[in-house]
Amino acid sequence: MKNDSNRTKRFAVSKDGTRIAYDAVGKGRAVILVGGAFSYRTFPGLQKLAGLLAPDFTVVNYDRRGRGDSEDQKTYEVQREVEDLDAVIEANGGDARVWGLSSGAALALEAAASGVGMVRLALYEPPYLAGGKGRVPPAQQRAQLERLIAEGKRDEAVKYFLRLMGAPGFAITMMRIMPFWPRLRAVAHTLPYDAAIMGDYSLPAARLASVRMPVLAIGGAKSPAALQEAVRQVGKAVPHGESRLLERQNHNVSMDALAPVLRSFFLA
Repeated sequence: MKNDSNRTKRFAVSKDGTRIAYDAVGKGRAVILVGGAFSYRTFPGLQKLAGLLAPDFTVVNYDRRGRGDSEDQKTYEVQREVEDLDAVIEANGGDARVWGLSSGAALALEAAASGVGMVRLALYEPPYLAGGKGRVPPAQQRAQLERLIAEGKRDEAVKYFLRLMGAPGFAITMMRIMPFWPRLRAVAHTLPYDAAIMGDYSLPAARLASVRMPVLAIGGAKSPAALQEAVRQVGKAVPHGESRLLERQNHNVSMDALAPVLRSFFLA
């Protein structure tokens, strides 16, 4: 099915039979985009990044399970999302280049440590707590999110998660009246999945040491100190890692600033 952006919706079938929807645009070697919390393949930022990279790569933008056009199951395990990414990579020729954003970066790292076929892996601000920086989220965060969703309190779940991520109250209040709020609300039921991926938010040093492909950890020079430190620590923890901070960028990174960095890394 063609859409106005000349993207084609396709499906990969994960190991447990879940159908995972994705778009592919461009030509050349495959680059897979792994969104973070709230992200799915029709988000403007992800579509813009795909368009910027499309002259050099076949860019695959997929809906993580439970989001957009992808299916879901009654129970959730992080390993199922690892298998989803593996299925998308295999459906696009295997041995892809992968970029992950925030909790999607942590998911991509776990997939790399699990042996999912990647040639190169780029990350933007996986939100680990490293070097004693940052505020530890409450241990019951996943259970609290699941309770709010079970009670039908999707707006409350979104607000709770945003507060955990450090968003100030006035900013959340403003977000409630913005056009994108319904997009956040629509995928609120997947927020416990991101909580499960992050766990206690500690840097999984032993897992990262098993990642064998080249890894570029990217962050924003205007991001909180905790995120900048996480970027540096990830770059050190993987055997073939490096880190880089982008001037004038924060967690809401400009795709115009990010795309040239990814292009250079993925073409190397």
